[in-house]
Amino acid sequence: MSALPDLQHHPNPLAAHYSRFRVADRLLLTGHSHQAWPDVGFEGQVEAWNDAAELVDEKWARAGEKADRVRRGYAELLGDRDGSIALGQNTHELILRLLSALPLRERPRLVTTDGEFHTLRRQLDRLAEDGLLEIVKVSAKPADAIAERLITATNGRTAAVLASSVLYASAHIVPGLGSVLEHCRRVGAELLVDAYHHVNAVPLSLEREGLGDAFITGAGYKYCQLGEGNGFLRVPPGRDHLRPVATGWFSEFAHLTDRVKDSVQYGKGPARWAGATYDPTSNYRAARVFEFFEREGLSPEVLRAISQHQVGLLAGRFDSLSLDPRLITRDRSVPLDSIGGFLALESPRAGEIAAGIRERGVLADLRGTVLRLGPAPYLSDPQLHAAMDAIGEVVRALPATGPTP
Repeated sequence: MSALPDLQHHPNPLAAHYSRFRVADRLLLTGHSHQAWPDVGFEGQVEAWNDAAELVDEKWARAGEKADRVRRGYAELLGDRDGSIALGQNTHELILRLLSALPLRERPRLVTTDGEFHTLRRQLDRLAEDGLLEIVKVSAKPADAIAERLITATNGRTAAVLASSVLYASAHIVPGLGSVLEHCRRVGAELLVDAYHHVNAVPLSLEREGLGDAFITGAGYKYCQLGEGNGFLRVPPGRDHLRPVATGWFSEFAHLTDRVKDSVQYGKGPARWAGATYDPTSNYRAARVFEFFEREGLSPEVLRAISQHQVGLLAGRFDSLSLDPRLITRDRSVPLDSIGGFLALESPRAGEIAAGIRERGVLADLRGTVLRLGPAPYLSDPQLHAAMDAIGEVVRALPATGPTP
């Protein structure tokens, strides 16, 4: 599929590939959080079971092939030619491995923003709670000034800067992270970019963004449609000297027969960052989905074109409703081409609105006072119109006073 699917008529032709999720029959504005899985993902899960039944403990060679396919899929989405892709069950375990590899005794300072997802936010808050590390948070508003603030806060005591390339709450794209990496190089710090809301939602080229020497993390739970268990950490070249503490025995799998006494050994490439025994089913599913996207021509560029059309439709339809701005509004100061894969609406009654549209069959979510509407490539324009009409009905029916979330 080199051209965009027919979005104006219902059902969207892509919906036929998502029959188990019934995307043609439901208003799933959950694309920023949990996109539907194509039917081939189910076939991948069955394949994992069948391989285990047939091969028993010898299944790991086959599982390794699936993991390699997943690594290749992520590398292509990043435009990565030089780094290595480590896999994990989620971004948290991979971020912990990175933190455990940093020289935190000599450089006890970590710099981040106050707009990071809970994975980073909670872990860094906990490290700061006991005074173990100095955690410096810069403001995430406005997004176009984040890079400058990160640079100002980063000095020779800094082990790493950890920041998102697309903010999880607002979908605002963060520009200038390449300049942050340049500054990190000057002072000897590492840069970790959380690209969870970037990968497969907005085309990403490490070379174009000047991020070839950065760590990148993300996962397939959202825009990649891979489901749980498919986190990744892109490790830039030249990091073979790092010895992450929080690794498992898979990291020295290749050295088990010749293990040196009193020496903790590491594998090469992504094995340096490996954990221990895991459920490979997620990689089987992900390998099938990567092949599906490739077969259907669903490149990041095509997906971005679909997303911008859909987000633009939602924004335009919202504006046309002329709802009371005291009840719900959107930030028009940021152009739509500077946001990622969802539309964020601000409301002090976001909880009530989310509950109200759910009663009308529209699934979305909220973060505090922000209602997040995430379209997906298998939805049709009529579905998006219906979803926004439901929001209009709910907001107009809100009592003059009422509880806030």
